[in-house]
Amino acid sequence: MLENPRPTGKLMAANRGEIAIRIFRAATELGLTTVSIFAEEDRFSIHRFKADEAYQLDSSKGPVGAYLDVEGIVALAKAKGVTMIHPGYGFLSENAEFARACAREDIVFIGPSPDLLENMGDKTAARALAHSFNVPTLPGTEDPISDPDQALTVAHEIGFPLIIKAAFGGGGRGMRVVEKPSQLPGLLAEAQNEALNAFGNSAVFLERYISRAKHIEVQILGDQHGNVVHLHERDCSVQRRYQKVVEVAPAVNLDPKVRKELCDAAVALAKGIGYDNAGTVEFLYDMDKNDWFFIEMNPRIQVEHTVTECVTGIDLVRSQILVAAGLPLFGDEIAIPQQEDMPCNGFAIQSRVTTEDPEKNFSPDYGRILNYRSAAGFGIRLDAASADAGSVVTPFYDSMLVKVTAMGRSFPVACERMDRALREFRIRGVKTNIPFLENVIADETFRSGQAHTKLIDTKTELFHFKRRRDRATRTLSYLSDITLNGNPTAKNWKP
Repeated sequence: MLENPRPTGKLMAANRGEIAIRIFRAATELGLTTVSIFAEEDRFSIHRFKADEAYQLDSSKGPVGAYLDVEGIVALAKAKGVTMIHPGYGFLSENAEFARACAREDIVFIGPSPDLLENMGDKTAARALAHSFNVPTLPGTEDPISDPDQALTVAHEIGFPLIIKAAFGGGGRGMRVVEKPSQLPGLLAEAQNEALNAFGNSAVFLERYISRAKHIEVQILGDQHGNVVHLHERDCSVQRRYQKVVEVAPAVNLDPKVRKELCDAAVALAKGIGYDNAGTVEFLYDMDKNDWFFIEMNPRIQVEHTVTECVTGIDLVRSQILVAAGLPLFGDEIAIPQQEDMPCNGFAIQSRVTTEDPEKNFSPDYGRILNYRSAAGFGIRLDAASADAGSVVTPFYDSMLVKVTAMGRSFPVACERMDRALREFRIRGVKTNIPFLENVIADETFRSGQAHTKLIDTKTELFHFKRRRDRATRTLSYLSDITLNGNPTAKNWKP
């Protein structure tokens, strides 16, 4: 079969920050002209300057609204001759109307079809699809629920504890754990309000809650010719408020039988729905009962795709672009190995360095970065966008500063390398969560592969921080002391 030629023309990243830069790098390697968009508040952000062309979005939409303006972004892309749009993650990455708007203007949307985005965006519909392909799902409501009395009836059938989840959206918003019946009405209202404010839709559903679970996700990649492969799994169990903090590939000490079942189920689901492009099928693994269940499917690139790239050697973003151009997975351009030959070399860990203060309940910090020295060396990968001296961290966007990925031939080596990398960072001007990340990486439960989704909530020692050496402050104190009081050695020195 003759392959389609490589795509040509202009590729726009409909996003910002490190993922926009990641997209530009892959597109540049393929010979595409890159196009950046930026909100007025982002006019000094590095992603603006990393593209061949850059255009400011409508300033009246606000710092976040500018990146959610479907009509404005597509009109700009059309006017500037853009031929492909990569949505990255967040913002419009799972918006079916955005994908349809691109198609109407003959712009290739780098992602699955609008119908698939719609089905996967509705978590109750996604659960039903998974069930239809014999993928186990947690006991829960088949449709969104809003009436407290109906919710209570269904809750007794599911059993307590249970979890309320937003039907449209993620990131931990619109989620509440309900331990007993008396809590349900109040927490249901809270979850609905939060979901409405975050996603514009108050629909929620109920699901059985697993107290000691691992969050395991399988990376899949499909093309437009019916081929689907998995690129192994990631363990994303280290979470805070349902937000991932540290990710590992592959999962450490996971039962090989369970690993195979999860990966096979992910491929079966993706093939069954005709999935094309990169996606992630997410599961909960009950550590006490050795059972696993489908949670959801993310039809986009993930923040933590780096660890999969490191252990497989496969550039996922490059593959996404070529798949969207119609090229087959097993052709000469994408050159994905057959499933039985899919590499998985060593282990990789990703830590998300954020400008949050772990000593103040992770409150975000803002301001100018006065000094920045990053980690480096063998086996370290950095994905960043605003991490350098002089950059200003604003309150408008996500607090992530840099993603640090450490690779090693074994998990202990990867841990040691990550610990070394975190200790190499020197960041002044804003607080970061690095001391907390150091504690997680050193934790025995994490290193033994037994981390679960409640690890951070149950291990108070993760919040005991060592006093850190601040060489800059010590030097300034020394200089001010000798300026005021003189050098004691020099004063008493006699020739």
